[in-house]
Amino acid sequence: MKSNEEQLEENHIYEPPTLRRLIVQRFEGEICEGQFHEKGVAFFEGGHTYKGEFLCNTPKGEGTYTQPDGSFYSGDVCNGIRHGLGTYMCAKSSVSYKGQWHQGKRHGKGTVYYNQSKTSWYKGYWVKNCKEGWGVRCYNSGNIYFGEWKSNRRHGQGTMRWQKLRQQYAGEWIDGVQHGHGTHVWILQRSNWGHYSQSNQYTGDFVQGQRHGRGSFYYAGGAVYEGEWKSNKKHGKGKFTFKDGRVFEGEFEQDQMITFSLHKNSAPNLLCGGSSLSISELFTFDMGLNIERLLDMFPERRRNTELQQVEFVALQKNTELRSIYSFYRGLGQTHTSLLSHLQLLRLLKDCKIHHHGISLPQVEYLIKEDETAENQFPFTPLQLHRFISCLVIVAFHTYNKDMTSAANLLAACFSKLLTDDIIPNAKNVKGFLFRHPSLSVTSMSYMERCWQIYKTYCSVSTTDMTYRHLLWMFKDLQLLDNNLTLKKLLELITAESADCNNLSSCLNLEITFLEAFEVLVGCADMQHVSEDLEGSLHLSRCNTQEKTSKRLLANRNCSPQSTGKSITAAEYSLAHNLDKQHIVIEESEFEDHTEEEDKDKKTKRIKSQNCEIEVCAQKIHQFLNHVFFPAFEHYQSVNSCIKEKRNSFHENQTSSHLEVSRARTQGDLETVQQT
Repeated sequence: MKSNEEQLEENHIYEPPTLRRLIVQRFEGEICEGQFHEKGVAFFEGGHTYKGEFLCNTPKGEGTYTQPDGSFYSGDVCNGIRHGLGTYMCAKSSVSYKGQWHQGKRHGKGTVYYNQSKTSWYKGYWVKNCKEGWGVRCYNSGNIYFGEWKSNRRHGQGTMRWQKLRQQYAGEWIDGVQHGHGTHVWILQRSNWGHYSQSNQYTGDFVQGQRHGRGSFYYAGGAVYEGEWKSNKKHGKGKFTFKDGRVFEGEFEQDQMITFSLHKNSAPNLLCGGSSLSISELFTFDMGLNIERLLDMFPERRRNTELQQVEFVALQKNTELRSIYSFYRGLGQTHTSLLSHLQLLRLLKDCKIHHHGISLPQVEYLIKEDETAENQFPFTPLQLHRFISCLVIVAFHTYNKDMTSAANLLAACFSKLLTDDIIPNAKNVKGFLFRHPSLSVTSMSYMERCWQIYKTYCSVSTTDMTYRHLLWMFKDLQLLDNNLTLKKLLELITAESADCNNLSSCLNLEITFLEAFEVLVGCADMQHVSEDLEGSLHLSRCNTQEKTSKRLLANRNCSPQSTGKSITAAEYSLAHNLDKQHIVIEESEFEDHTEEEDKDKKTKRIKSQNCEIEVCAQKIHQFLNHVFFPAFEHYQSVNSCIKEKRNSFHENQTSSHLEVSRARTQGDLETVQQT
């Protein structure tokens, strides 16, 4: 169902009559053989006018058609019909459309503004006056949707943001409502939309706009419910994990737990979270580690021991693990309660896990809980126990061949990973995405759009995306130039590789969204910024250098009043080192001067750094908004046109073959009859 806001705005789009249906009263212009020809002005009944090109009495070419109420169309015309590129403005409602037309209808790529202030608009693809294909719809309320459309309704993959409600849904739509698999987020604290700060989040199945089927609800406080839903309520089998790690499983009905199991303990209060437990009590119930697939590799009699030993290692390194978890969940100024999937991958890459012969896409495959899911959503939240489970899985697949003689294999691998890789290397953040908090926020504001493009390329390819595919993408989009050369792009790609010299092995590596996105952000650094901003940076540097030079010159020319001697900083330093007793100077005056100079230098250094950060942020905006996204849209548009022509050609070929076949059959029948 359309909202009232949508319905009112759609009704304001008035379709003017075609020029062929209007009767010409008067014509001013060129006439050839008694017919309107080339440029002229036609005046129609009712006050309509057309000024532009004619061919054989028919408006054809470029022209402007004006209605009596002031509404007008300006652009390409074919046989009296809007056809090609053109702009239509409705004087009564201030609705305007600029884009492609086909046989008098909005068809192709175009933009509609539904009001004069241009706060309500749609930019995307059209099919016969209907929004169809990919497009962005911004509503007057501030709500925005970007994704797929069909017959003027949200249909397919898309993301909707409700600005005032501070909610977002990303996933599947059918006939304008959430239907299929998706993620709904309720923002509890104000934050950038590129990430979720202090939020409740549901990921799972939707039916007619409601949580229905299987799904997981992540509470802002850290608790998680995983299980079945019915009409927006927990209903059926489910598991509730408290933020302290306790796990309860049982049947739910209308949001209430009706059966439960916690080693025969009493039923918990789901709202208050129950009482806290000591570390010794942690061994009396499930810590919540999800490593069942690993345990299945061991004989049944050993599984419980393996699990307990892993839990023991986790408790031994509890302080370090919590510290690392807290550090990485705060990257990008997110201040979220839970670590995201993207931040986990950054940790693993910082710790050089990919140098052990296991790539990040392989890690993604090993740790994902839903084997049917194609790609992990970057902002999928991970609780602490899930984070530890992922490290255990990575540890086993990294070191199991080296630790075959260990009594408790899982614990030995986990301990080695923590000791050799995680703890020594964690918090030393590399890459382009999280290098500075401000730049992280800038980059992450474009992450949703880049994620959609990444998924598009992954869906087209029969295999997972590799660095070689990334190179082909840059070539297809024609992004390489004098600033961003192939050599520089290869340097970006191999920057964190285990063997930078083996280019072939690097290019054939499968990559995650994190790795692809960091290459894009790195490419932005190689762009030229706008002249105004570059001039501002240059002026700031010049002013800083000039002031510093003047201060140094003044220091050389001034004489300390207390001694009557002229002394430079260099002379003072030299004399001070040779013989401290021979220098007479007012210490307090020198200290005040030094403190003032240090403070001045620090202020200038901060200003210079802020200016550098501003330039880097501008480069990211410029590259993604004005280079990468337009190039991708153009590439998609060209491919779509080629596909349409190819389909049309095949249809014509099929039709021709059928006609030939019919003709041959008819000929055979005639021959038989004659015989």
